[in-house]
Parts: sequence; C-alpha cells; structure tokens
Amino acid sequence: MSDPSIARFRRVISSAYASLEARRQEVNDLNVFPVADGDTGDNMAMTLRAVMEELDRLDSFEVGEEVGRTQLVQALARAALMGARGNSGVILSQIVRGAAEELASRPGELVDPVLVAAAFASAADAAYESVREPAEGTMLTVFREMAHSLARQLAHLEADKQRLGRDVGEEQQDAILAEVLERAIEDGERAVARTPEQLEVLRESGVVDAGGHGLVLILAGVVAGLRGDGAEVPQIPHQEAPRASLPHHEDSRYRYCTNFIVAGSGLGSREFLPRLEGLGDSVLVVGDEATLKVHVHTDRPEAAVSLFNGVGEVTNLDVADMREQMAARSARLAAGRTGVVAVAAGEGLERLFAELGANVVPGGETLNPSTYELLAGIHGVAASEVLVLPSSSNVIMAAERACELSEKPARVVAATSQQASLLALVELDPGASAEENATRLEGALSGVATGGVAPAARDDTQGRFKKGDAVGFADGEIVAWGGAGSTLTETIQHLAEDAEIVTVIAGDGAPIALSEIDTHVPEGVEIETHEGGQPSWWWLLAAQ
Repeated sequence: MSDPSIARFRRVISSAYASLEARRQEVNDLNVFPVADGDTGDNMAMTLRAVMEELDRLDSFEVGEEVGRTQLVQALARAALMGARGNSGVILSQIVRGAAEELASRPGELVDPVLVAAAFASAADAAYESVREPAEGTMLTVFREMAHSLARQLAHLEADKQRLGRDVGEEQQDAILAEVLERAIEDGERAVARTPEQLEVLRESGVVDAGGHGLVLILAGVVAGLRGDGAEVPQIPHQEAPRASLPHHEDSRYRYCTNFIVAGSGLGSREFLPRLEGLGDSVLVVGDEATLKVHVHTDRPEAAVSLFNGVGEVTNLDVADMREQMAARSARLAAGRTGVVAVAAGEGLERLFAELGANVVPGGETLNPSTYELLAGIHGVAASEVLVLPSSSNVIMAAERACELSEKPARVVAATSQQASLLALVELDPGASAEENATRLEGALSGVATGGVAPAARDDTQGRFKKGDAVGFADGEIVAWGGAGSTLTETIQHLAEDAEIVTVIAGDGAPIALSEIDTHVPEGVEIETHEGGQPSWWWLLAAQ
C-alpha cells in the first residue's frame, strides 16, 4: 500500500516534472549564460526525475516501514544532488536541499504558508551559497524573487491561512498553498522578464534567463499538482529563442561539461575549488563531508577526476560536449520561427511534405490520426510557432483540439486534402509568424481547385458505375466515371478551366504511368507530376 504522504509528494513532483518536460526544448534553446549550451531544460528535468525515482524507491518499502517527513525530504534532497547535472541542475538540487532542510527542522508543523515561505527563503540562501560568484539576472534572482513574494504575502493573509491547524483537511491545505504559490509564480514571471535588464548577454541575445524560466514552469506544475488530477497548469508565456548566437566572451573557452560524484569522508569543497578552477570554469562543488557533487567546464575531464584520487570514490561520471550541443541547437533554430505539421498517407507524399520542411504525421489508410498523435507532431517541430495542415476535413476537429492542448502557439490551416496541403506548404515563410503564415497559406488555398480519381468501392445506387470503375471528383462532387483514362481526362478538364498548372499525384496501383499523364491534360495547361503512393486514390489532382 502506498504511503499517503509519499503519494502527495509524488503527485506534486510529477506534475512539476511534466510542466517542465512539456517545454524542455524551449528552455534548452533559451540558454546563453553562463554558457551558451543547449541542455538547461534537460539538466533541470534530470534533477526532478531523480527525485521521482527516489519517491518510487521509498514507496516500495514494506508495509509497516514508516517514512517520516524528515526522512522523506532528506532522501529527496540527496536524490536531487545525485541526479543533478550542469549549472542549472546543480543549483536546482541546492534549492531542493535548502527547502528540505527547513522542512526537516520543523517536523511537528503542518506544511502551511508560513513554513513554505521559510522553506523558500532557506532554498534561496542555499542556491546563492552554492555559486562562488553569483550573478543577478539568473535563476538565482528569479527564485529569490519568488521567495520574497511568499514573504510579502504572509503580511496580507488571514491568520487562519497563515498557520494551519490540525483540523484543516488535505484538500483545503493544498488549495491554500496553491493560492499563495500561484501569486509567487506571477512575481516569478515578472522577475524572468526583467533578467535581460540585469544581464548584458541576455539583453544582447534578446532572451530571458533559461534557468529562471524553467523554475517558473516547475512551480506552475507544483500548483497544478496541488490542485489535483485534471487541474490545468497555470499558463506561462512562451519565450523566444536567441535572435543570434551571441555567447558570453568565455563561452567557447572549454568544451566539456563534466559532472561526477565523490563519496568519502571528511570531504570539503573549498580545498578543491581553486584546483578545479585551474582546469576550467563554471565550477560548482556542493554537498557534505560524505558526498560531493562536482561540476566543471573543462577540456580535460580526466584531470578533473584525477584531483580526487585517494580522496574518495568517483562515480556517476557524465561528460557532455557543449560544442555539439550548440551545433544541434543552431540547426534547430535555423528552422525559423514557424514550422508545419502535415498529415499525409503514402510514402511518396510523406517524402514530399518532409522535403518542404514539414513534420509529417502519418494518417494511415483512413487519413485519421488521433489528437495525441497530432500533439506529438506539434511538439516535434523545432520552430517556436506551428501551423497544422490536416489534409482532410475529418481531421480538422482533432487538429484544432491538438492546437488547444499544445504548450507552444499552434493553429490550423484548414486544408481538406493532401494535395491542397502540399500546395499551401509551398507558400510558407519560416521567418514570419504563424498568424502571418496562416493568412498567406489560406490565401493560396482559396486559389486552388482540388479533386481526384479513385476506384469505386461499391456499385452506384444511381447506376452510373460499378465497383472497380474509375470515379472522378472535383471539389467533392462526382464529375466523371467509367474507364480510368477517360475519367482522368474529364476530371482534369473540369478542374483545369481557367487554371495554369495542374498537379497530378499518382497513388498506389494507379493504372496509368505518370509518364503518360500529359496526354490527359488540356493544351496550354502546364502539368506537374509526383509519385505519392497514397492508398485509395489512383490520382490526387489540384489546379491553380
């Protein structure tokens, strides 16, 4: 049976992790300080994941093994330390440690706004103490401002909300905590918005601090977790990635972000700091006499590890190539401001959409992906804003729901066929906003007539054709039927009135080769042909 206190902690931490994970790449792409690497979101998420794994471990204890709050928070603080990576992960682990120490020091008190405010103050102090030369305009500043927000709120809270008695139920307790934390989030957002005023490299790059933004996302998840299953995460505005790569003047000096644990006895951080700084920069050494977490940017990871030979056992060694991270981030950001998700069916069509830069969601034979497949497609787009081309009228509702659920701005351009989606996609300007592109693509669609030829699935009730005959459609209406060649010719002629170009996309099993299609097109009309491989339709047609 699960320990109720562990279950509550896990619900909140899991929600915090989910909130960050949903926008982890956004946080990754923001980071330019202290190093323009691309894993701030990853590092913070890894720290929270380590805490969740520790909660799972504690929850697996045999029935009857009681886990008190002091033991619980101390175990979580150690798990955060062990799982931390990078500047942001190590600082987050110290925030967890500072809060845990405060909670553990008051074992008899109910967790209420007074205790939470004290825990935040302790956490802010621990975070600042972990950095040898703290800089303002970073996640340190943002967390301190959220701690100050809680302290200010205490002066205005009713007495019965400041200190909660034992008669207060868990739901009421969680609701009160969520209320004060949501106000702290608002102050945190304002602190994030001010970070470019405090740190020149942020101002030059046109971004806010990545770690600070990540902290606000985490706290938003905490609030949703306190409010219970199904509660919406407070809406946090999306932040734009850097206008250009303008890293701090020391960013490229060292290549490897190196992290490891040292276990021993009588350990102290101060004696190792100067020697690590002789090998690199961004040095953080935190922990206690039994366990140290070491973080350093260096070109010589092996030399950093060797400093602890004979002192303690080195474990959990993790080395990340920051130049590779930056190259990967540059490639993502080169994708532009607006990207596209397109639903497609058929190997050739999927390839055509991909060649035009779309993230393809396979629609299957029925061209009917789920809302969550579309949502995953949106999250898989590197750009900060997304357009969705549903390629079928039956997909529009699911696409609109996916856009509503998306953490990044997304909207539907109501292309109701694959050929319409393809022609609209040609007009995309990746550097423009999604709103500007939606207007542009919708304008292109208004000038496109679409149709196709498919084998009849059954006999016509009006007696016009039998199962297997060719049937031609133009803008949803049957306009021709009979043999494949004559039906294709009549359908193209119907669509091509006043058109300059006709696009023909051959499907699976099409009975006429693409090389022979030009004989079915009226004189004076240019033809463009593609192998689509789509099921059900011999030819998809578009005229413009």
